Amino acid sequence: MNKKYFKPVFIALGSNLKNPVSQIQQAFNALAKLPGTHLVKCSSLYKSSPIGKIDQPDFINAVAQIETSLQPHDLLTALLDIEHQHGRIRKSLNAPRTLDLDILLYENQQYCDEELTIPHPRMTQRAFVLQPLLEIAPDCYIPGYDDINKLLTACSEQQLERIKTS
Repeated sequence: MNKKYFKPVFIALGSNLKNPVSQIQQAFNALAKLPGTHLVKCSSLYKSSPIGKIDQPDFINAVAQIETSLQPHDLLTALLDIEHQHGRIRKSLNAPRTLDLDILLYENQQYCDEELTIPHPRMTQRAFVLQPLLEIAPDCYIPGYDDINKLLTACSEQQLERIKTS
């Protein structure tokens, strides 16, 4: 396939159940195997406290950059399938999870319908998204928002720890 049909996309990954580090690493591999998709970069892994429902284990988070020929809704379907393969059960908002995959950015598009909003509607309020995104894409532009460094500064009260993996 012609490279010009591949769109740059950033995916947030998160897990706080059933060996979260392994869940994220396996999800990186699953992203690389999506049809019409190339895994470009993976951030470091970061440990963060839960937001919203705080009586649950800490999360391991990361961001991946891919290039894909999949359209946004097809990509969303593929990501939901990966979550399902990892045992994700959607009980309630902010509940513990084996794996969470969110489309953060799809090219420089702004898009919203009942199933999908791009850029991800809460990404600019979450250090566990902004820091790994900044790590792999320091010149990243979030359509409709301020500079990523300013957004991250506004999240400075959120504790985030980069973790070492072997």
